[in-house]
Amino acid sequence: MIAIVDYGLGNIQAIANIYKKLNIECSVARSAAELCAADQLILPGVGSFDWAMKRLNESGMRDALDEQVLRARKPVLGICVGLQMMARRSDEGSMAGLGWIDAEVRRFEPDRLRSGLRLPHMGWNDVLPRPDVTIFRDLGESVRFYFLHSYYVVTDREADTLATTDYGGSFACSAGHDNVYGVQFHPEKSHQWGVQLLKNLASA
Repeated sequence: MIAIVDYGLGNIQAIANIYKKLNIECSVARSAAELCAADQLILPGVGSFDWAMKRLNESGMRDALDEQVLRARKPVLGICVGLQMMARRSDEGSMAGLGWIDAEVRRFEPDRLRSGLRLPHMGWNDVLPRPDVTIFRDLGESVRFYFLHSYYVVTDREADTLATTDYGGSFACSAGHDNVYGVQFHPEKSHQWGVQLLKNLASA
């Protein structure tokens, strides 16, 4: 069973609706006990980094989430700000992240962007996933996802970059290692590619 972590942020119902259509068991976790009952976890996120971390820290699930991911080794997928929260820190705020990925979150610099490119990075973009990553199986040759962000993850190790995309230059749009997966884009808004990615998590 997949549990979507509900700490007050994220497109929880949209994700749950996809799993309902796929006939894959899914729940919304609002307590430590509900996290422990799951086989895989999804950490959604929208808004600012510090606000998301504050909400998660105050949810009563932070310690249990660390336990399930770091010690029980359950597969976890962070979405958008959920990915950024998995890093150590962010340029967007002053609070510490979860530290599940050796990475930092940086803001796109305006002078890095080509003429005509604006912030936030919003809309559809091609994604180049690593072929050996579980959540990117069976997506086909042309892979596109929907983005909405002004910050991006920079990993310490190249091996922790799971997919890249280009917006005024290449950047990591997916990062993680072992049982930890994070994506900067929104699979719940990305049609067949997003549906397949969420389906792949169920067998991770």
